[in-house]
Amino acid sequence: MNLKKISVMIGLTLAVTAGFAEAERGRSEGGKSRGVRREHRQVTEGAKLHKFSTTVEKERPELNEATKKLIAAYRRDPSEANRAALEKQVRANYEKVLDRKRAKLEELKRTAREESKVKEMEVIVEEMLRDREHRIAQSMARFADKRLRPGSREGEDGFHPLIGAAENVSIAHTEVTNAEYKNFKSDWPFDDNRPVVNVSYSDAVAYCDWLTTQSAPSTKQQTPSTKHQALSTNHQALSTKHSALSTKYRLPTEDEWELAAGHMPKDADFNSKGEDGKLSPVDAHKATLGACGGIDFWGNAWEWTSTERGKGERAVKGGSWSTPRTLCRTECRTNSRDEKARYADVGFRIVRVEDTGNRR
Repeated sequence: MNLKKISVMIGLTLAVTAGFAEAERGRSEGGKSRGVRREHRQVTEGAKLHKFSTTVEKERPELNEATKKLIAAYRRDPSEANRAALEKQVRANYEKVLDRKRAKLEELKRTAREESKVKEMEVIVEEMLRDREHRIAQSMARFADKRLRPGSREGEDGFHPLIGAAENVSIAHTEVTNAEYKNFKSDWPFDDNRPVVNVSYSDAVAYCDWLTTQSAPSTKQQTPSTKHQALSTNHQALSTKHSALSTKYRLPTEDEWELAAGHMPKDADFNSKGEDGKLSPVDAHKATLGACGGIDFWGNAWEWTSTERGKGERAVKGGSWSTPRTLCRTECRTNSRDEKARYADVGFRIVRVEDTGNRR
């Protein structure tokens, strides 16, 4: 694969961690008002200046040229030497962003009128220090994934390749909707394109198990009604291609969810506290994409994961319509819910795992 294709691919898919999402922007942020004004004038049409944002951020800024070249070299020849060179650059990128965050924290301590701004930046710096090795490992996993190529974010059948995870794993374009859940639970009272909520962790697992059974080669496929074909992401009406395989559906782990979502841009448009004021359709903010190409990762409804967070609790990710934006961040790893309880702001998204032994 040539360098030009690698550059396009990286620009679309890999600026997804906090370090890389801001690495390119950092060179134009010197703290001078003139530089900030220039950055505002140069923002592209696709970037949004959110009313709660203090900076403009392209949704998927590109990596620097040095990193792109090292990625291209590693993909041509995945030797230990090339991997080590790439990891060295990834670490250098990360440290640059960490230094900038520390500097920003010191600036806020001197100038911020609200203590909450200082606390928010303190948390971000602490997270970057705590999760340094984990985030670097996630980035390296993305770069090494063979599925990473131009167009990989487009997906098919309502699923996207989960770049950086196992090669047979893909993730749903949206959360499971009320319309989709009603196919599983016929007495479900809602029948629309909003995320299904008020479902426990066990309820979500039961849906996944049911969908696995429905997709088995020996099981006759059931097709949703015409009314909801436009709403469904084909969770039930699976294509012949995938039903011919041994396919399993389950909840994502916290790591998988983070890989799929990527870094949340400051200017991303989504349904959090102060926005829609209630649960919205899964495609209400479809212009804001996760790293994998899916939508509605941030805000609207928290999403169950299979990761345990204390006895009897599971990690939830992404925030909801009533959550402050800062707590919707992908990197936030402090939220969990009782796995036996049902919540008005917690839904779920599923992943698909194919039996690679059956793949042609």
